[in-house]
Amino acid sequence: MGETGEIAVEAEVEHASGLGWLPDGTLVVSALFAPKIYLVDADGQVAATYDLSDFAWSTNDLFVAPDGRCYVDLYRAGETVMDGAIGLVDRTGGVRIVATGLAGPNGLAFLPDGSTLVVSETFGSRILAFPTEADGSLGAPGVFAIMGKDRHPDGLCVDVDGGVWVGCYDTGEFLRVVDGGVITHRVAIDRGWAVAPALGGADGRTLYLVADETTHEDLVQGKSTCWILRARVEVPGAGSP
Repeated sequence: MGETGEIAVEAEVEHASGLGWLPDGTLVVSALFAPKIYLVDADGQVAATYDLSDFAWSTNDLFVAPDGRCYVDLYRAGETVMDGAIGLVDRTGGVRIVATGLAGPNGLAFLPDGSTLVVSETFGSRILAFPTEADGSLGAPGVFAIMGKDRHPDGLCVDVDGGVWVGCYDTGEFLRVVDGGVITHRVAIDRGWAVAPALGGADGRTLYLVADETTHEDLVQGKSTCWILRARVEVPGAGSP
């Protein structure tokens, strides 16, 4: 989507969810409702598919680190269908579990320090911050923000001041929160789910907001209507995700 609102189809991938780019420009796309990651070439064709079914029944969001390794949500069988882990995927498709026991991990990104991974824990109603090691391993998480029991954080992005914009999907609002949980900005939508924000544009100060009008049941069946809104903000994006 361009800044004037035009839309072009660059690639078609089944159940596309998270995305990012490898250092060589290859597009990486994770699936929802399937444990798969796709590599998409410059022509929009799927060049490789990584099957993560040994680790999860579904992936969701992902974040591509500057070195090309990918952190990805893994939803696994357990007491609830949203028992979650985070996997680290290398350039060959090798997977290593780096965090477990999460209540629905969702949006992921690095803070501007480049060594802290923030993760939405949707059904924990909070954002976690994981220190990272040189090999990509994650240390014990701290709590970046407690969102409140009625808010369920979904996709997120980070600005250069370390603020996190996050969609709280079922309360219909996009919030900017800082370390400690203080909410500095709020953008409400009048209907639908507040799914995912992204900072971009020529100066990094255009906030793109993805909203989705659906239900949990319809989403599983692929029935939803989405739209993208824009807002201007003061603090530019940090390029993550």
